[in-house]
Amino acid sequence: MDHLHSYWRIDYVKAPKKEGEFANPFIEIPKSKEDRKVHLLLRGEYTFIVLNKFPYSPGHLLVVPYREVPTLDKLSIQESSELMENLILGQKLLEETVQPHGFNIGFNIGSAAGAGIPKHLHAHIVPRWDGDTNFMPVLGSTRVLPESMDRMWEKLRETLLRLQSEKT
Repeated sequence: MDHLHSYWRIDYVKAPKKEGEFANPFIEIPKSKEDRKVHLLLRGEYTFIVLNKFPYSPGHLLVVPYREVPTLDKLSIQESSELMENLILGQKLLEETVQPHGFNIGFNIGSAAGAGIPKHLHAHIVPRWDGDTNFMPVLGSTRVLPESMDRMWEKLRETLLRLQSEKT
């Protein structure tokens, strides 16, 4: 039998469940001075776009408000407006960079709904391709990503910079 390895997953599996101020990576990510290192693509005024550290498919993005809130109704008008703008931008980035056939876009609100960090609302933008679901996630609980996170960040960042320059 051949074996497929997803070495990056061990960090997630072994990560201690932290308590206190460092339990929320969404607070820590924007503090980084190295966007590439944390795969942060865009810093808005109220929200940021980052590659998901444990993606379901290549290019899986998160749009996250800086402020820690658990539900949509806790967002200010400005936060919810920018969150929607960045969801649209994130989808456009993926369309132009990786040309998916479709998207899953949404929120997991509350731990019962699958929210890994239920105290900090965040939206998922998951690019999908026809036939991208195969036996690996079903039988092996493993997803195979064909490209490194660093390379995906570079490609998305190039597209973002191009789109921003076209606006001006």
